[in-house]
Amino acid sequence: MTRIPSSEIWSAVHAERAALVADLEMLAASAWQTPSLCPTWDVHDVVAHLVDSAKTTRWSFVRRLVAARFDFDRDNAAGIAREKAADPSVTLGELLAVSTYTRTPPAALATRLVEAFVHGEDIRRPLGIPGVYPAAHVAAALAYQVKTGVSMGGGKERAAGWRLVASDADFAQGEGPEVGGTAISLLMAVSGRAVDATELTGAGAPDFSGALEQ
Repeated sequence: MTRIPSSEIWSAVHAERAALVADLEMLAASAWQTPSLCPTWDVHDVVAHLVDSAKTTRWSFVRRLVAARFDFDRDNAAGIAREKAADPSVTLGELLAVSTYTRTPPAALATRLVEAFVHGEDIRRPLGIPGVYPAAHVAAALAYQVKTGVSMGGGKERAAGWRLVASDADFAQGEGPEVGGTAISLLMAVSGRAVDATELTGAGAPDFSGALEQ
């Protein structure tokens, strides 16, 4: 895959943040409590997390992680509590306000793509909102995930032993039975999210789907 310039990555992230805001602007009040694909987080929680993440710099991440005693879950919970307003529309407005920020924790820039696409689907799929994503940028996020360990938020172990082939992007990686699908379906799968069996094709698809459910 061709390396994507940082300016192009940020443009994609900014566009996705704005698109998510547009999708949620008319969301019914009760729908904000819909469970997302992130365990224990509802839709409002994920939006608050995206606001918190957009505001996080390299130095603030380090300070916060120390305060959280190096517990990522505790740090995330604190961030959600800080950014989650009583009125979901206020939280959504804050996401729009920070949508063009270019701040990032001390991690590869590809993590901004992973976050934008995966959390976008974490919200949209339970709400039945179809997402439209730039396949080349999703493939870049997927390439990062399959090389990054699960303990660091990636999906290397989930991808091991399979030949993953995107049907809509220039992505083919790994050795083993072939599993095909759109880049976003493969990204969600290796990121630990359940995907419908009909989204995947190839000789390895049934066993791959089964492994994800374990």
